[in-house]
Amino acid sequence: MPAPRTAQPSVNVERLKGMLKQTIRVSVTDGRVFLGTFAGTDKQLNLLLINADEYRLDPDAGPEGLEPRYVGQIMVPWRLVVRVEGKLGGPQTQRRYSDSDDENMYT
Repeated sequence: MPAPRTAQPSVNVERLKGMLKQTIRVSVTDGRVFLGTFAGTDKQLNLLLINADEYRLDPDAGPEGLEPRYVGQIMVPWRLVVRVEGKLGGPQTQRRYSDSDDENMYT
């Protein structure tokens, strides 16, 4: 049985928890984009999406690449992630989306 946590979660962990059940868009190195509901991460920061659609935006995909393909549940390896975008909440935010390059969202 793991020891009980004594320290308070960091601000970044709280922000990540706030993204749970929110729709996020994940761009990966091969040009695909996944749009789905954020369900969590693992220790390696691989992203788990549910109810996800895949879009192929590379030039070789042709016109059918712009049509979504339902993939359901998917684990996206963090090493392939180029960009993560999600709707920001709260009255203090003026921007609609934040990405993984923004240090305010992820460490």
